[in-house]
Amino acid sequence: MKRVKNNKITNRPLVLISVMLAMFVGAVEATIVTTAMPSIASDLGGFSRYSWIFSSYLLMSTVTVLIYGKLADLFGRKPILFIGLTIFLIGSILCGFAVSMEQLIVFRLLQGLGAGAVMPIATTIIGDIYTREERAKVQGYLSSVWGISAVSGPVIGGLIVHYMNWKFIFWVNVPLGILAMVGICLFLHEPKREKKVSIDYKGAFLLTLSLSTILFWLVEGGQAFGRISFYGVTLITIGLVSLALFVRVERRAIDPVMPFALWKNPVILYANLVSLTTGVILIGVSSYLPTFVTGVMEQPAITAGFTLTAMSIGWPIASSVAGHLLIRYGTFLVSFAGGVSLVFGTSLFVMMDAGSDPWWAAMASFFVGIGMGLTSTSFTVTIQGAVPRETRGSATAANMFMRNFGNTVGAALFGAILNGMLITRFRQEDLNYSLDDVNLLLTDEMRQTIPVTKVQLLQNALDGSLQWVYITVAIFAVISLLLILKIPRGKGYMNDNDRT
Repeated sequence: MKRVKNNKITNRPLVLISVMLAMFVGAVEATIVTTAMPSIASDLGGFSRYSWIFSSYLLMSTVTVLIYGKLADLFGRKPILFIGLTIFLIGSILCGFAVSMEQLIVFRLLQGLGAGAVMPIATTIIGDIYTREERAKVQGYLSSVWGISAVSGPVIGGLIVHYMNWKFIFWVNVPLGILAMVGICLFLHEPKREKKVSIDYKGAFLLTLSLSTILFWLVEGGQAFGRISFYGVTLITIGLVSLALFVRVERRAIDPVMPFALWKNPVILYANLVSLTTGVILIGVSSYLPTFVTGVMEQPAITAGFTLTAMSIGWPIASSVAGHLLIRYGTFLVSFAGGVSLVFGTSLFVMMDAGSDPWWAAMASFFVGIGMGLTSTSFTVTIQGAVPRETRGSATAANMFMRNFGNTVGAALFGAILNGMLITRFRQEDLNYSLDDVNLLLTDEMRQTIPVTKVQLLQNALDGSLQWVYITVAIFAVISLLLILKIPRGKGYMNDNDRT
C-alpha cells in the first residue's frame, strides 16, 4: 500500500492515519464547545454573545477554506496544511486562557483562520494518493471520522466539563494536532510543482468582506441595531455588493478562488447546494440540543452530550455503507436515502418537548447522523471523481466551503431566531428578564439560586423559542431532499476517467 512520488515513497496507510487524526482535530473543535457553553457562559457571562462562539470560528474557517484549497493546488498540500494547523493550535492554546466572552470570540476567530486548511486539504490528500475505485471506500472512512469527531465533540466536551475544566476542551487537541503534523511530514511525499503561481487576492478580499458583513447583520440585527435601520441596511448592502463583485472577479480571474466552471456539472452543483443545507442542519442540532437538554429538561451536561452520541453512531455506520453502495447504485439513490433520513430525524426534533425523554433526542440524532453520513460521503467521492488532480483541491474546498457556509449561516440564523423569540416572549408576557437571565437555567447550581416560579417562566420561554429553531431545521431538511431529487440518476461518477 505504497505509492512512489518524486522518487520518494509515500506510505499510504500511515498518511491515512495522520490525515484522519488531523480531520478529527479540525472537526471536533467546531462542536466540542456545545456542551461546554453553558459552563463557559456561566463563568464568563454574556449569553447574548452565545452564538458568536460558534459563528466566529465558523466564519473564518468558511472564508479561508476556498483560499487554502487554491493555495494547496498552487504550492502543494503539505506546506499549506502545516500553516493552517499551526495557526489553529496557537488559537486553541489562547482560547483556554480567555477571561471574557469577547476574548474567547477573538481567539476562536484565530482558531477558525487555521481550521479552514484542515478539512479540505486532508480530504484532497486522500483523493491524490488513492485510485478512483479505492476512494469510494476510503472517503467513507474519512466521512466516518468527520462524523464521529463532529458529533462526539459534545460528548467529549461534556466529560471534560464534568470532570475537569472547560479550558481543557481547547487544549486537548494540541498534542493530537502536533502528532498529525509529524506523521504527514514523515510519510507524505508530493511531486514538484512547476505551474506559474497566480493568486486571486481580489477574490479573497471580496469573499471575506461579503461573508463577514452578512454574518454580522444576521447575528446582531434586531439586537444591537435594527435590520432595516440605516446601519443595518448599510451592512447588508455592503455584503451583497461585495458578493456580486466577488462573482464578477471570479469569472475573470486566471486562477479563481471559486472556480464556477466546476458548477456546470449538475451533480457537483446540487451536491454543493445540499452540502449548504445539511451544514445548516448540523449546526442547528449540535449547537442547541445541549441547551434544550440542560436548560429545559434540567439534565447535566454529560447527559446533553450523550444525546448527540447517537449521531456519532449513525454517521460512521452510514458513511461506511455509503462507500460500497455508491459503486453499485450511484450518487442519486444513496443521497436520496440520506435525505429521507434527515427529514425523519428533524421531524422527531420538532415533536420533542419539555416532557420528552432524552432517549427521544438521541433517536432523532441517530437518524440525522444516518442522513449526514450517506450524503457527505456520496458528494465527496462524486466530486473528486469528476475533476483532474490539478483542480481537485479547489473542487473539494468548494464543497467544504458550502458545508462550512451552511454551518456559519446556521449558527447566525439560529442564534438570531433563539434570541429574537426569547425577547418576544419576555415582552409578550411582560417579564422583566434579559437574555443573560437564561444563563441561570444552564446548570443545576445556578437554578438553585432563583425562585421556582422564575425557573418555570424562563424554561417555558426557552422551550417555546427552541421549538422555532427545530422547525427551521426541519424546513432545511425538506429543502435538502428536494435538491437531491435534482441530482441526475445513475452511476455517472464511476464513468469519469481517473485523472489521478
